[in-house]
Amino acid sequence: MSTQSSRVRSMNETRERILDVALAMLGENPDTGMGDIASTAGVVRRTVYDHFPSRLDLIRTLTERAVTEMTAVLTEVNAADAAADATWVEFIARLWPVAHRYRVLLALRRGEYGEAIHALLGPVDELLADLVKRGQDGDVFAQHLPAGILSQVAYGVVFAIADSDLSDGTRGARAATITSLLMLGVPETRAIALVGDQP
Repeated sequence: MSTQSSRVRSMNETRERILDVALAMLGENPDTGMGDIASTAGVVRRTVYDHFPSRLDLIRTLTERAVTEMTAVLTEVNAADAAADATWVEFIARLWPVAHRYRVLLALRRGEYGEAIHALLGPVDELLADLVKRGQDGDVFAQHLPAGILSQVAYGVVFAIADSDLSDGTRGARAATITSLLMLGVPETRAIALVGDQP
């Protein structure tokens, strides 16, 4: 029994290590191959394929991991019942490390894995659209676009900044928050006041 559980634990640790390495390497180069991921993770290529039969399976698993983290953050900040723009600020502050870690998904979403990634991000897209709709209904966010599209525009800005030179440090998080609020139609003075001295 203990041998079996230690083998399962070892397999899970290997799987998580492969995912961590894949995320880091794909973040540097979205075209990184499975063989490079295997050697950096300290395993043979066959081990990577045992856990992830194809590159698409690996990308799907990374996306599912990102969706779980983002959905948890969004659900929690939405429950606080603050104004929609203040909720957005809290969401971006908490999402920033996640967005920075998973920024490669934005690049991969534009490529051959776009359809799979887009489908998996559905729950996050819905929660974001609900938040933006709440802001539109309360005259906090602009109404020139439907909530679903406006939320994607503002959310895309966050990932674009996470993927830029600003990404390391607090400057990037602050820039992403203010810029996304401006995209949502929040006046600049209000956006800056909402962010305040937030790191």
